[in-house]
Parts: sequence; structure tokens; C-alpha cells
Amino acid sequence: MSAKTELHFRLDAQLTEVMRLRVQSLQQRSQKRQEGERLLQPNEAVYRLDFSKQSLRFSHWTVRLAQPGRLTIIAISQLWTPDLTNLMTRQLLEPVGVFWRAATEDTPAQCYEADAAEFGERIAELAKVRKVMYFLFAFAEGCSPESVDCSITFIVDA
Repeated sequence: MSAKTELHFRLDAQLTEVMRLRVQSLQQRSQKRQEGERLLQPNEAVYRLDFSKQSLRFSHWTVRLAQPGRLTIIAISQLWTPDLTNLMTRQLLEPVGVFWRAATEDTPAQCYEADAAEFGERIAELAKVRKVMYFLFAFAEGCSPESVDCSITFIVDA
């Protein structure tokens, strides 16, 4: 019998602030970003997942949007330390997770299921070699960090 574990995405306010300072610094100095560098957009924040177990298989997403809007989750595929290295676009994992809730619906968030499943499977693969993984959450169309509750459930292989 396999056990399940639900991991909640947690806002990493410190890393989000470091990335915002990078954007601010470039703007103040009238400098351009480095070739291939990915700057944090105003509607984005950095979230993290901490893996207590490494041998995981993707089960399902649980995304609750308290109000209509769109949430895009982009995984950072490589080990990345914003205090030492800038985030490069080649470090972003495909596919991304896109979840939304329309204004007329009082239903759970919808998603592109095939992409969300593949995305979850890629995260499970990376969990085999990671203790922590970082993600960019992009909030749009009325979605905000305060209105989102997001987790991913894995089956733990014994």
C-alpha cells in the first residue's frame, strides 16, 4: 500500500524581495538585463516546495482560487540561488501549470489537464535529486497571492 503526501507551495518572501531588488537596481542604473536573464515581473512571486521524501510519483494538484482569475506556475528546473546567480530563462521548466476560475463559475479551478499532469510528473522526477524546489507564481485577471491555496499530492514509493 502506497502512502500519499500533500506538499503545500509556500511563499518565499525573502527570495521574492531579492529578485525585486535586482529589477529595481537595473532600473535605477538604467541598465539592461543580462542576455537570457529572466527578471521577476510585478505580478509574480517566488514560492517553494520542500521535499521530505525523494521517491515520489505525481498524483494530483489541488488549486483553490478564492476569486476569479488565472494562476500560472513556472518551475525553476536547476539549482538556483538568487543571492549568487541571476535567474536565466533556460532554467525554466516546460510545461507550466495554468489554473483559472471564470467569473461566472462557482467551481474548482480548471487547468490544462495534460500539461498539469506532465508538469507534476516532472516535479516528481526532480524531487528525486532535490530537497527543495523553487517556482514562479504569476497572478493575473484578479488572482492574487491572498486568494490562492495551492498544493501538489504525490504517492510515496516505499
